[in-house]
Amino acid sequence: MDNRLGLILTGGGARAAYQVGVLKAIAEFLPRRAPNPFPVICGTSAGALNAAALAINAQNFRHGVRYLDNIWKHFHANQVYRTDAPGVLKNTSLWMAGLLLSGLGINKLKHISLLDNSPLVKFLEAVVPCEKIQNSIDAGLLHALSITASGYGSGQSVSFYQGVGEIIPWRRARRIGVPTKIEIKHLLASAALPFFFPAYLINREHFGDGSMRQIAPISSALHLGATRILVIGVTTNPAQLHRINMSDYPSLAQIAGHALNGLFLDNMEIDLERVQRINKLAAMLSASARTEADIRHVDILVISPSQPIEKIAEHHANELPWTIRLLLRLVGAMQHSGSTLVSYLLSEGKYCRALINLGYQDAALRREEILSFIGGQPGMTANHSGQKNDSH
Repeated sequence: MDNRLGLILTGGGARAAYQVGVLKAIAEFLPRRAPNPFPVICGTSAGALNAAALAINAQNFRHGVRYLDNIWKHFHANQVYRTDAPGVLKNTSLWMAGLLLSGLGINKLKHISLLDNSPLVKFLEAVVPCEKIQNSIDAGLLHALSITASGYGSGQSVSFYQGVGEIIPWRRARRIGVPTKIEIKHLLASAALPFFFPAYLINREHFGDGSMRQIAPISSALHLGATRILVIGVTTNPAQLHRINMSDYPSLAQIAGHALNGLFLDNMEIDLERVQRINKLAAMLSASARTEADIRHVDILVISPSQPIEKIAEHHANELPWTIRLLLRLVGAMQHSGSTLVSYLLSEGKYCRALINLGYQDAALRREEILSFIGGQPGMTANHSGQKNDSH
């Protein structure tokens, strides 16, 4: 079996800027003109933008990361969704009207979301030339790229992938892998945050954010042929978190932030625990027993923020356009308890630069560990996980 390195870039809205900082450090660890070291790249939600950009620039990894760095450092919310007063007022009014009409059994308003992300469509079309993905595959620089989205009709987590011909499509409980030519619509569907952004029609089904129902986020990389996987997360290690005293009833923003954390973070943490348990089981079995049970060891290294991102968002919340600040203030998001929600929507350059710097510092501190992992020496990695093929 080939020793093939995979990269998983998770969802998390503006938090995905952290991934760019980690990638920036890794690019500096490698030779200046080194090609992409990750033959398998999997992106979900905002991580899909990062994944596609790396796949397109697979010939020169440092160039690809520098391209991403420039995008995120100069991001503004108005490149993601309309922030002008008429646009915000129109969409918010239509969204509320849609809720009322739906409650009355009337479904007359279509394609309505809390925010109008038409600027994101134009932005992605300008900066992500998806037609170049196949060039990287043909040159042998990329084995496969996958973008995951969630089907509103079927309830399935669908990993749309573009890769070499030998990859076999898969079907598991509530999740499938579908070969396709990756286009902007797949990135938009994967990042269509429910309620905030509209769903996108692909073939015969509308799709939303890929983190929804992604019960096994590691599985796509394994199905695409990865034997070792680097996961760049966007949340602080749960072991570093502490329960705090909050006796006040949660605000709407706090509930929304809690729901987004559940959407973006919980499935990955659960999947990592699951593969770690399977790895321990694999270590206890003989080679023949592992073969018979179809269990194998898979090395996984996780890089995640050393500081709570919502705390960083608190310091930059006022960078949001006044229209969005007003909208978020109405639901309590501009208070301390609403910082989690803000951390997902705060697509502003200063905030993104702070996350990039954090990612860079976190990766720099683990330089030898990361280099050892990329070089295929799992003995030095801090986080090993295994996977059962049939379960994924």
